[in-house]
Amino acid sequence: MAEARRMGKSELFAYFADKFEWKRAQAREFFDELNTLAEKELKRSGEFTIPGMVKLVVQKRKARMGRNPATGEPIKIPAKTVVKARIAKQMKDAVLPRR
Repeated sequence: MAEARRMGKSELFAYFADKFEWKRAQAREFFDELNTLAEKELKRSGEFTIPGMVKLVVQKRKARMGRNPATGEPIKIPAKTVVKARIAKQMKDAVLPRR
């Protein structure tokens, strides 16, 4: 069975450039600005939403005890802050098969 090929940045920029009759540099600029805006909003409010697609959320994880999988020895996992992506219901319904 053939493996599905994912779209890379070049193809993404080319698609949007073609769709909106932009130059590729303009498409790249758009995505760079979207990235900058997402970073600012995540720092400011802790979340950023692209309606109908995804919501990015800053989440703080507490320190906890874990195990080294190789030795089974207990280890302390430090607290950290992560960014999680929550896929919008609309996107899930469009992509995932219904049961």
